[in-house]
Amino acid sequence: MLTNEKWFEFWKLRRDHVPNITIATSLGISRQAVSKALLAIDGKIETVLRTMAKANKISIVKINPQLGILIGRSIPMDTDAVIFISGKHGVQVWYEHDGDCGTCEEYTECIELLWSYADELKIPLSQTADPTKMAEELFAKVKEMA
Repeated sequence: MLTNEKWFEFWKLRRDHVPNITIATSLGISRQAVSKALLAIDGKIETVLRTMAKANKISIVKINPQLGILIGRSIPMDTDAVIFISGKHGVQVWYEHDGDCGTCEEYTECIELLWSYADELKIPLSQTADPTKMAEELFAKVKEMA
């Protein structure tokens, strides 16, 4: 029997473009078991993304459970928003904004999160020390993928 944790690992491998047959062979299970697990996890991921959008009052523009990405618009903040699922950072909500990054207490955490998420998706980023600019670049590329 496959655990939810194993399903999530399958999902991350597929997001990394590893074919189902390769996943199945490496784990000694059938390709059908991998496919079934991926269908189940896609449904769970879509539910999580939709729930987070509703909780944060974000209207959905585009959703891609295979990549774990929801593109939307924050109704109360009147700004674009991205909800994404990271293998390392869990579910994250990012609002488009012009931050004053130099004075923000979250500066280091933002930089690390953005680099880490870009690395997970294998998205190259220009070297910059400004989280706002990094986020603009990253999420423009994410929107193209979704």
